[in-house]
Amino acid sequence: MASSTHPECSIMQEIEEERSQCLAELIGDNQTSGCRRQWDNITCWPEAEVGEVVVRPCPKYFRFLTTFLGNVTRNCTSQGWTDVYPAPYAIACGYDSNSTPGEEQTAFYGTVKTGYTIGHTLSLIALTAAMIILCLFRKLHCTRNYIHMHLFMSFIMRAIAVFIKDVILFESGESEHCFVSSVGCKVMMVFFQYCIMANFFWLLVEGLYLHTLLVISFFSERKYFWWYILIGWGAPSVFITAWTIVRIYFFDVGCWEEIVESPFWWIIKAPILVSILVNFILFICIIRILVQKLHSPDVGHNETSQYSRLAKSTLLLIPLFGIHYIMFAFFPDNFKAEVKLVFELVVGSFQGFVVAVLYCFLNGEVQAELKRKWRRWHLERFLGSDMKYHHPSLGSNGTNFSTQISMLTKCSPKTRRCSGFQAEFSLV
Repeated sequence: MASSTHPECSIMQEIEEERSQCLAELIGDNQTSGCRRQWDNITCWPEAEVGEVVVRPCPKYFRFLTTFLGNVTRNCTSQGWTDVYPAPYAIACGYDSNSTPGEEQTAFYGTVKTGYTIGHTLSLIALTAAMIILCLFRKLHCTRNYIHMHLFMSFIMRAIAVFIKDVILFESGESEHCFVSSVGCKVMMVFFQYCIMANFFWLLVEGLYLHTLLVISFFSERKYFWWYILIGWGAPSVFITAWTIVRIYFFDVGCWEEIVESPFWWIIKAPILVSILVNFILFICIIRILVQKLHSPDVGHNETSQYSRLAKSTLLLIPLFGIHYIMFAFFPDNFKAEVKLVFELVVGSFQGFVVAVLYCFLNGEVQAELKRKWRRWHLERFLGSDMKYHHPSLGSNGTNFSTQISMLTKCSPKTRRCSGFQAEFSLV
C-alpha cells in the first residue's frame, strides 16, 4: 500500500528526526577536547578527536534530487571543524543544477495526483448515483444490496478523505505543509486512515457474503448482516484507535503522515494485508465451488444458468477483492516506487467507479426496475394527455390517475386482447 506521505515530506521528516536526535545527543555531550557533535542544518557530525577525519554519507535530502550515492568529509582540527569537502554539498552528492531530475519527479507526482483526482471524482459521481438508485427503489432493498451500499459508502468516504487531505496538505505546493502538526490536521489523517482501512474491510465483507451464500444453503441474512457491519466498520475503528493512541504517546511527529520505516505503520498495514490475503483465499474458494456446482449432475438447468451468471459476475469482481494489491504487498516500499504509485493511487482511484458499474448499473434487477419505472412514467404521461384530450371529464373529476390505470387493467380473463394488455402492463 502506498503511503499517504508525499515523498518530499518523508525526506524532510527524516531530516527533522535526525536534527532532533542530534541536538538531544549534543546536550548530553560532555566532551571537552577535540570537536563536539554538530548539526550543520542538514547532517549530524559526531564528536571527534583532533586530527580525526570523519566521513558521512550524503544527506537524505538529496535522494529527492538525484540517485547518486556519495560521501562528504570534514576534518577535526585544533581550531574546530573544517569546511565540508568536496564542497559544496550539491557537488559532493552529485546534484547538477543544469539537470532537472527533481523537476521531472515533481511533474510525475503531479501527473499521479491529477490521475487519482480524476479517478476519485468519477467514482464519487458514479457511487452517489448508485446509492440514490438503491435507496429509492424499495424492491431493491435486501441484504445483498445493503452490503453493496455500505461498500459504496466506504468508497465515497475514501474519495472525500483523499480530497480533504490534498486540500490541507498539498494545496500550497510548498514543503511547509510537511511540518503541519495542528490537531485538525491529525484528526484529518485519522479519518483518512480509517476510510482506507474500512474500504478494504468492506471488500472483505463482500467476499465473505458471497462465500457464505454459496456454502450455506439456509442462513439468517439479518443475523449475519450485523456481523458484517461489525467487521466492516467496527474492526477498522479498533485498529485506528490503537494506532492513534500509539502515535499520541510514542510518535507524535508532524501531521501523522506515515513514514515507511516506522514500526507503528504495521498497526494499519498488517490488518489490511490480512484482509487482502483472506479475500484472495475466498476468491479461490468461490471459483472452486462455482466450478463444482456447474459440473454437478444434481444441479438443474435453472440453477446451472444462475451459477453461470454468478461465475461471470465473480470473475468481473476480481478488482473488488483487492487482488491487484497482492502484486506489491510484500515488495519493499522502494521497489519500483513509480509503478507502485500508479497502480495503487491512480488505478485504485477508479475502483469505486468499477464497483458502481458492476454492482449497480450492470445489475439485471436494477436495470429491470429502472425500465419498469420509465415505462410506467411514460405510460402515465401518454394516457394522461390522451384522456384529457378525448375525455375532459376524466381529466377534471379529481380521480386519482393510478385508479384509472387499475380500472383499465380490470378486464375479463377470457378476453385475450385484454390479458395481453395486462401482461404488457405488468412489465411497466
